[in-house]
Formats: sequence, structure tokens, C-alpha cells
Amino acid sequence: MDIKWIEDFLSLAATRNFSRSADHRNVTQPAFSRRIRALEAWIGAELVDRSTYPLTLTVAGKLFNDAAAEAVKLLNDARNQLRSEQTADNMLRVTAGHSLALSFFPEWLDKLNGAANDKNNISARIAATNIHDSVLALTEGECDLLLCFYHPQLPILLNPDQYEYVTVGSERVIPVSAPDKSGAPLFRLPGSKSKPTRLLAYPATSFLGRVMELILAGAPQAPGLLTSYESDMAELLKRMALNGHGLAWLPQRSVVEELDEGKLVSAGGDAWSLELEIRVFRSLQNKRPALTRLWETLALTATPPKSPTA
Repeated sequence: MDIKWIEDFLSLAATRNFSRSADHRNVTQPAFSRRIRALEAWIGAELVDRSTYPLTLTVAGKLFNDAAAEAVKLLNDARNQLRSEQTADNMLRVTAGHSLALSFFPEWLDKLNGAANDKNNISARIAATNIHDSVLALTEGECDLLLCFYHPQLPILLNPDQYEYVTVGSERVIPVSAPDKSGAPLFRLPGSKSKPTRLLAYPATSFLGRVMELILAGAPQAPGLLTSYESDMAELLKRMALNGHGLAWLPQRSVVEELDEGKLVSAGGDAWSLELEIRVFRSLQNKRPALTRLWETLALTATPPKSPTA
């Protein structure tokens, strides 16, 4: 039995609607239904009367609802107490994509501490992971902040009644290549079917992979590309690009030095790039004093949101 099943059931008992509760729990409706069935199998009784609309709780469901609410409260209280004892009051837990963790987070934290007084300086423990695991960490209370890229066509599905965000910057994803002897890109867009450009790609299921697909969908012409290497880590693709293995779409902030030094050059114009927002999310239920102080600082330093354009 997984405690998430109990939390799913409590949400369902409150909403009396599978679809709404699935949205609240950030899972698909089929997955949510399977978890409720798994809980019922573990208990050995049906908890929900599915023959009514809105659905109702069975007698067993009503009994279990009271016990489950108390059990979850006790477990959460114990967890919060243990975490507060093991984590310094001003130590915030942050999850972020690898490229943001490397190229944006350190300077951003310095900027925040510069805006705060010495007494309220912010300390942070950051975990670099993919967007799916980052969102999961936030929804399950495993982190205080989620730092991520955002684009209207690639939304982060978090319930606005439970989570809020601030836009803290922007990033442009651009195509780059190692230069040839004359300084021109070794690999350039658009390429052709007869002579395709070697591509250093992201998996289609990764966030930057979907960014790349969005760029290509809005490209001025159909490119000729041949994938020669694939990784979900932008830093690895940058290394491959520096070694002359192909063209890569990379966050511009991550290649500033290489572009300035001529080790990488642009492999396409603005039509082949895409601007993203950088957002930081928090749970409205998280009342940690350090997080509250940070949010007050963010209100003073945040970047006004703007609509990314291709």
C-alpha cells in the first residue's frame, strides 16, 4: 500500500469526481482510477459507489475517510517535524533541470542574496533532474521550489489553486556548431535531404526535445537533419558540439563563453530559435519561514512575464 493511494482517496472524497481529483493529483485519470482500485484491493472493500453521479462513498468509504484523514495528518506532521530538525531554517530545497542548475541557478541565488539583508540570506540544496521528476518532487513535498523553463505551448500542469509561480528570467534556445577554419559553422541549417546536417538531439520525451520539435514545426523551411547523437543533458550535447560532431540546440546562457571565444558559432538565425520563460513554482501549503521570505524578495526582483516568440 502506498500513502499516495490514501491521498488520492481523500481528494476523491472531497471532490466526488475522478477527473477533477486526477487533475489535482497531477496524474492521468486512468492512472488515478487504478490507484483507487489498488487501495480498495488492499483494504478488501469498495470505498466508492460508482453507480451514482456525483459519486458517493460507501459505508466502508465513509469509515475509512475519517481514519485516512487522521493518519495522513499524523504522518505529515511527523515528517515536517523531522525535516525541520534536519534542515536548517534557511535551507531551501530546489529542483531544476540540469542546464538551469548549472548556468542560471548560481547567479540567480547570488542576486537574491544581494537583494536580501545578511540576516535573511538564503541557502539552498539543489537537485538537478528532469521536468517530470521535478514536478513530482514539488507535488509530493520533496522540495520547496521548482525552477523550470516554460512556454505556452509546453505548459507545466500544476493546479493554480495549489501552486503559484514567479517569472524570474528568460532563456533563448539557439542552434550552435563548432566553426570551420574560416569561422563559419561546420554544420548549418537548414541542411538538405541529399546532404543532411548532423544533429545532436534530445529524446522526444524530454522538455528540450519538445522545445526542439516546436522550433522545427515553426521553421521557415523543412530542414534536412540526421541524428548522430542523443542525450537528455544539454551539457553533454554541448561537449559533442565543441568536438565537431554536429549541430545542437542549446540554452544560450550555457554557451556564452564558447560563443565569445569563437569555439561555437550560431548555426541559424532567429527563426531557428525559441525564447522561453524561466519560472519558479512553490506550493501554497508550504509555510516555511525561509520560503516566505524568499517569495517576498522575489516580488521585488522578479522579471515581468512576456510571451515567448519563435
